[in-house]
Parts: sequence; C-alpha cells; structure tokens
Amino acid sequence: MNIPGLSIDPDDQQLPWKETRVPGVHWLPLHLDPAPKELETGASSKRAGASVLIRMAPGSSYGAHRHLGSEDVLVLRGGYRDEVGEYQCGEFVHYPPGSEHRPVALGHSDQPEGPRNPACVLFAVASDGIELLERDES
Repeated sequence: MNIPGLSIDPDDQQLPWKETRVPGVHWLPLHLDPAPKELETGASSKRAGASVLIRMAPGSSYGAHRHLGSEDVLVLRGGYRDEVGEYQCGEFVHYPPGSEHRPVALGHSDQPEGPRNPACVLFAVASDGIELLERDES
C-alpha cells in the first residue's frame, strides 16, 4: 500500500544506530519483547518480537528470514526489493506469518550515498519475531 503524500526524511545520521554483523546494515531497537533475543536452533536462530528502525546502505542486504508472526514495514527513506516486490519511501508492506524474504536496499553500493543514492530506512514491527535462515545476521 502506498500512502499518498507521505514524505519522511529523518536525519538518520544523528540516531544512535547499533552495528550488526552485516556490513552496511544498522538497527535501532524501539521495543523488544522480554523473551530472549536469540534462541539457537540447529542451523538457524530465532529472535523475539520487536519494533525497530533498520538502516541499510544502498545495495546492502540482510539475510533471508521467516516471520513467525506477521511483520509490518513502513519505508521511511529510500527503498528495498525482495522476492515479493519493490517498495519505495511512503509504502507500507504487510508480511503474513510464515512468509520468507531477503530485503535488499535499492541503490548502488559502489556509488556515494546521497539524495540520488539514499540509504533505506525502515520502521518494522515483527509481532512474534523471526527465524533467521542465514547465519550471517544482525
């Protein structure tokens, strides 16, 4: 769903981003469920529900994951693509429980970040958490 007229341009350089193990991907937890953040389960790990901001540098990605509950995403800057489609600033995306995807920020990693090559900033709410399908996750 596109929200006509929604224009958000956060000064994300001023936010206290936390690094991840994935180059170019940062996050800012807004709310984490009290359950343990990671539960190792064989070749994957599970993370509890959360409301977070995610910042992906142009062309960067974080690995494939499965939603244990629903996930709602609002694109605040830039955009991303996954197996389902491509989403730009102002778009709201709902992923149902059990869905899987691998988000990739739009833009070019070999070019300087700026107005023509912006980072992707997302507000995401994963109601019951995610299961990581790749081990090199944040």
